[in-house]
Amino acid sequence: MQAIRQCCLCYWGTDFLLLLTNMAALRRSIACLHFFRSTAASVLNSRKPLRQRLVRFRDVTRTSLVSLSVGSGLSAVPFMQQVENLSHESLIRSASSMVTDSANTYLSQTTQALVDSITQYSKALHTLIALQRRYLASLEKLSTAEEDAIWQVIIAQRVEVGDRLDECNRFESNWINAVNLCEMAAEAAYNTGAEHASVTAKTNLQVAKVQVEEVRQISVDAERKLTETQAEEIQRMAEYAFIESGGDDVHEAYIRED
Repeated sequence: MQAIRQCCLCYWGTDFLLLLTNMAALRRSIACLHFFRSTAASVLNSRKPLRQRLVRFRDVTRTSLVSLSVGSGLSAVPFMQQVENLSHESLIRSASSMVTDSANTYLSQTTQALVDSITQYSKALHTLIALQRRYLASLEKLSTAEEDAIWQVIIAQRVEVGDRLDECNRFESNWINAVNLCEMAAEAAYNTGAEHASVTAKTNLQVAKVQVEEVRQISVDAERKLTETQAEEIQRMAEYAFIESGGDDVHEAYIRED
């Protein structure tokens, strides 16, 4: 019985010492975690460039890890993994992801600007088409003053169409630059191992191109209708001039010119 009692005491004594050791390691881990939080806040909130802040944080992390993990090798394992995550490869990967995010933002803004400008250009075209068709429909019913007034409106609308087209060309130049930048950023992200950032950039590129192509098709249709209206206007004006001049005299003059 005495031998059994001694064995029990030895067993529970060993567990008690192991428990104390684990608690001490836990306390060191908690203290290390609080230290890292305060150190990271002070380093990252400084006005130094991002690269210098990350390098400083990595050096402080290594030094703190050695000093705070003495006597407890197990508690240092998670923090060693954090230090390894600040390698050159990971920093380059993080930087390429940031560049990709900025390129996506640039692409989004230029795409929206181009889409809006093309939409306004199409609306200006349709307004001009409506004015010219209304003029042709009432060509023989207008007085000279009314005809001059309508032509002033048509000329002003043509100026508006030209201004809208210039705006489209300007935003299209920015959009093309954004597309090229986003393509390069996607390739750089893929080469550095940031596959998610690369895939996101390529998806945004595809969506932007589809949006621009849709509004471009609308403007192309409007330009085609305007061309047809202008051709009809030329024909109607020729017929109207022929009738106003007496018809036969104009026909004889046309023959003499040939």
